Parts: sequence; structure tokens; C-alpha cells
Amino acid sequence: MSEADADDDRVRAHVFVSGRVQGVYYRASTREAAGERDVDGWVRNLDDGRVEAVFEGREADVEALVEWCHTGSAAAVVEDVDVRYDPPEGESGFRVRW
Repeated sequence: MSEADADDDRVRAHVFVSGRVQGVYYRASTREAAGERDVDGWVRNLDDGRVEAVFEGREADVEALVEWCHTGSAAAVVEDVDVRYDPPEGESGFRVRW
């Protein structure tokens, strides 16, 4: 498989998670979960109390991480996960944004 073919297999999910998701290690847990699934992207807290994240990788891995977001960290209480899919932008690595 060429690198171009591999890029064609990547998907990008832009996720907004609401509930009790700040101050409960949600971002750090998301970074760990992304690393376990070899998913690139980022995660950050929003001023309105939600967590925003972008996941890029193989479709099955991204979907698994989106599903993980419905539970999140052990102390989180997730009320809603809003997901939209966009064309991949070439994220590399996974980081917590401030």
C-alpha cells in the first residue's frame, strides 16, 4: 500500500463532549486512549465547560475513540457527544491543547 493509499484510509472526527468533563482527567485520559489506538489529534477544555477534540487515524480506531468519549475518564459524567466528520488535515501525534 502506498502512502497516498494510507492517507485515503484516514478519517477525521471533530468531537464536542458535554457533562462533567472538566477537572476529572478527561483530557489526559483522552490522550492515553488515543495513544492506545494510534490516533492523532488534540483535546482541549472549552470555556463553556465542554471538551473539544479532534481525532485522525484509521476509521476503526477513530470510531473506537469516539465511542470511548461516551464514557471518558473514570470520574467523568458524559451527557452528550456531538461528532462531525471532516476531511483529514494531517494531524501528527496527539496533544493536550491549553
